[in-house]
Amino acid sequence: MSIAFPRVQDPEQIAQVARLASEIWTRHYRDIVDPAQIDYMLRRFQSPSAIAEQIGQQGYAYHLILWQDQPAGYLAYAPREGGLFLSKIYLQAQRQGRGLGYGAARFVWQQALELRLDRVWLTVNRHNQQAIRAYRRWGFETVGELVQDIGDGFVMDDYRMEWRQLHFDTERTEA
Repeated sequence: MSIAFPRVQDPEQIAQVARLASEIWTRHYRDIVDPAQIDYMLRRFQSPSAIAEQIGQQGYAYHLILWQDQPAGYLAYAPREGGLFLSKIYLQAQRQGRGLGYGAARFVWQQALELRLDRVWLTVNRHNQQAIRAYRRWGFETVGELVQDIGDGFVMDDYRMEWRQLHFDTERTEA
């Protein structure tokens, strides 16, 4: 499997991530949250200007997920609360089930190790069963529930999950 994780650094790459976000989020979240919330979240968190601000002022690193030299998704993380916060890990629907998600999780774990952080944590919509199953298979455990007001009358109703030890296994695959 040919997978790569180039760091997003320039406006063209940022625009590419925003396009991927629009495609992936619109398809994936349509059965989980209201379409108006999807639109709001894309504008607020995944527009080119929002991504540039996260990279430039908020300490996030974004990476494209390339499979056979073609964009398949993206991920983002930042050091937070004594660990590495995996803020985003998204794959195009047609690229799922090929081990790319687990490969991306392994990449993020390596980033945590390089930063001398002993855990990776994330939040996931509690109705996003596909992602929750994948995270559990990769070694994440649910450690809490979190409801966050994100503005405009919308909330994120999430589980907090953590990965505290190395769970790499070449037999594991994606949901």
